[in-house]
Amino acid sequence: MHKLKPFPNKDDYEFKEGFIERYSKLTDWETFSTYCLSFLRRSLRVNTLKTTVTEVKKRLEAQGWTLEAVPWCKEAFYIYKEERRDSGNTIEHQLGYYYIQEAASLLPPLVLNPKPGEVILDMAASPGSKTSQMAAMMKNEGILIANDPDPKRMAPLAANMTRLGITNTLITTMRGQQFRKWKEQFDKVLIDAPCSGTGTIRKSPKTIRIWNPNMLKKIGNVQKELIESAFLALKKGGTMVYSTCSLEPEENEAIVTWLLGRHEDAKLDSFTIPHLKHEEAVQEFEGTTYHKDIKKTLRLWPQDNDTEGFYVAKITKN
Repeated sequence: MHKLKPFPNKDDYEFKEGFIERYSKLTDWETFSTYCLSFLRRSLRVNTLKTTVTEVKKRLEAQGWTLEAVPWCKEAFYIYKEERRDSGNTIEHQLGYYYIQEAASLLPPLVLNPKPGEVILDMAASPGSKTSQMAAMMKNEGILIANDPDPKRMAPLAANMTRLGITNTLITTMRGQQFRKWKEQFDKVLIDAPCSGTGTIRKSPKTIRIWNPNMLKKIGNVQKELIESAFLALKKGGTMVYSTCSLEPEENEAIVTWLLGRHEDAKLDSFTIPHLKHEEAVQEFEGTTYHKDIKKTLRLWPQDNDTEGFYVAKITKN
């Protein structure tokens, strides 16, 4: 049974007073901060384009790794080995048999549920974890546009697509806002938006130091541009997923509420992920009340399933 393993120097990390005050309003601060300052479990997703779940499990266990199923994704495992953590340094990884992917980040593609033959956009794709997951779900059939605005991020994205044997994906580098010109071109769109990353403290403790509430407005403006661009590029009857690795209401519930207020044909869809524990979405925060249907979105705290924090919303165009 996995036990929470605190950072050995956790007392060196000092949360800002404003951060503590804010998150004490949103969740159980003591539990949340304990998980934030504990090591994140390593997890992987089997690449079914090249192999099978059974084969990867057999090969890694033969090398002394312990694999524990991620309850909400049948292709994914937590992976442990007492004397090492370099699960990316195996022949199987180099062959593209699996991808190192945090368990919470598996959720957006699962909610979007891409199908073979569809035309799909991943608006902020690099390094390719969700792109490759969607390509596998599509069985390499259809068209998947993997876009990222940063040319420097093209190399890891292209390398991962090649290693994993993905052939239905076109890589583009442009600002996500430009896709608003591609009106109603995609069956499905994923926008895993750039964000403050407050759900990723376990992986990136520096977030504690650089967090600044004043940055939320600036980031929020970009997120609004991206979510609207994604919605405009979506076909009528299509589905899009908006997700972040932030736990800030201004980057999550507020952004979705903003889109719903601007587009009458945008509707929130409820969804369930079996075996996943999660909290209610934030209905109101610091005097702002969010859309009545915001309860249909998913807010994942690190303490819910011992993962990163995440937010996921499923939106359809009627």
